Amino acid sequence: MRNILLVATAAVALAIPSVINAAEEHEVHLAKQEWSFNGVLGKFDKEQVQRGFQVYKDVCSACHSLQYLAFRNFEDLGYSEEQVKALAGQYEVTDGPNDEGEMFKRKAKASDHLPHPFPNDQAARAANGGALPPDLSLVTKAREGGPDYIYNLLLAYEEPPKGFELLPGLNYNKVFPGNQIAMAKQIQDGLVTYADGAPNDAAHVAKDVTAFLHWVAEPKLDARHSTGLRVLLYTLLFTVLAYLAKRRIWAKIEH
Repeated sequence: MRNILLVATAAVALAIPSVINAAEEHEVHLAKQEWSFNGVLGKFDKEQVQRGFQVYKDVCSACHSLQYLAFRNFEDLGYSEEQVKALAGQYEVTDGPNDEGEMFKRKAKASDHLPHPFPNDQAARAANGGALPPDLSLVTKAREGGPDYIYNLLLAYEEPPKGFELLPGLNYNKVFPGNQIAMAKQIQDGLVTYADGAPNDAAHVAKDVTAFLHWVAEPKLDARHSTGLRVLLYTLLFTVLAYLAKRRIWAKIEH
């Protein structure tokens, strides 16, 4: 039994360096970005997030869903109630059953969530070569590196290095773990034209859509930061008042 334990221990010890080397091999430096929503006082740039939604709508929504986002949430971005209704009216959702027990299609309402691009996971896989496009509702929170990871991932497509064996149907991406990703390169210069005339080179487009996806994951971030700041100010004020009251009370006792 002791010999077995010694052999097992030795095997684990020998395996550890290879695991560490593999992890280091896939470790990629992420170019840090300046995000308006970072920090205690951070908040979303609503114009940027609106541009990012345009990128998602025109490019990403063909494969990726946002299952936790309702149309009415767009009012938080400055869209009017009428604009939200008009936006929802561009989509159809499945509802029912009706009096005959059948499901039916209808125009979406502000209270509806954005519809999934595929009826089920099997259909999604069939349309994407067997790969299941992930829901993007929480993608910036679920990935280590957060928004910086998503931004860098979108711009990290390139030709594989010499000798790299790329599996059929996959694309080389220097940021994605294993460097092979099912999603083809999507972000390019001039991919969209913004109504506000903002730059639309690949770097700006990637940053805009990443900001939008982070807003989807953190829709109450602005309110939370605002509340946190008020709490800090109130706490500071009460601390100062308590200190002054203490000094006044002890001054009377000392005299």
